[in-house]
Amino acid sequence: MGRKMEWAGLANHMGGIPRKLVFMAVGAFSKIVANRLNSTSVHNANTLFHLVQSRPSGVPLLTVSNHMSTLDDPVMWGFKGFPIFNAKLARWVLAAEDICFKNTVLSYFFRLGKCIPITRGGGIYQEHMNEALERLSDGAWLHTFPEGKVSQEDAPIRRLKWGTASLIVRAPVTPIVLPIFHNGFEKVMPETYFRGRRPPFPLCNKKINIIVGEPLEFDLARMRQTAISTSRNLSLPTRGWPSISPNKMDELAQRCLYATISEQIQTAMENLRIFSKSFQAKGVKSIHF
Repeated sequence: MGRKMEWAGLANHMGGIPRKLVFMAVGAFSKIVANRLNSTSVHNANTLFHLVQSRPSGVPLLTVSNHMSTLDDPVMWGFKGFPIFNAKLARWVLAAEDICFKNTVLSYFFRLGKCIPITRGGGIYQEHMNEALERLSDGAWLHTFPEGKVSQEDAPIRRLKWGTASLIVRAPVTPIVLPIFHNGFEKVMPETYFRGRRPPFPLCNKKINIIVGEPLEFDLARMRQTAISTSRNLSLPTRGWPSISPNKMDELAQRCLYATISEQIQTAMENLRIFSKSFQAKGVKSIHF
């Protein structure tokens, strides 16, 4: 299947005007929900600011976070001081095709909002993952929800899907990987508010907490060699993945590597979740501009 409405996501589509209008409207909505209807506190926001605005030219940024509600993105970028109206700086994000791209109007809107459709269960080599790789190749900022779906339970971070790890490995320039944990969105947009449905509008007078971590480091050369060595001792059914460079890693080696990277990201996100407990207990308001 071809790439769904990819042309609408191009920066020069109609002079970039539709994209700017969408970011102005969505940005205003996010600011209102995050700061007027609710209160938002952010820990370590300056790290995110710096990487979004001042990272080295050509180096991509990959932010990863837990997924508490359908409002996480874009409202998590609506906190005070964040340049959410700047369409050029804004993140690209992987979005569920069956929710955000189920008709022409929604597809056009979400494409203008720099969303890339992903088919859940479609595997890490589905067509639109190549589009995500292209954005990383451009040195852009990409956000993913590696848990794969919304979970509103106050529970440890679940096992991550391997798509994010595969992007880190396959990107021509290794991205800066920044973990983020947040909570409160499950109260702003609960999945089962009334008769098992979400509310028609975001709820108010809730507290949102966003914990920005520090960039993760991956020694990919060493990790590749370890994965290749480990995979030699495995005998598992394969799914027909292509080999990847360098080292022409076969599927079993890739699976070992993606599992290791995913576990490292999961651990970092879980540490942020644990830290958020003390953050909430102290009632810290780390950033107010």
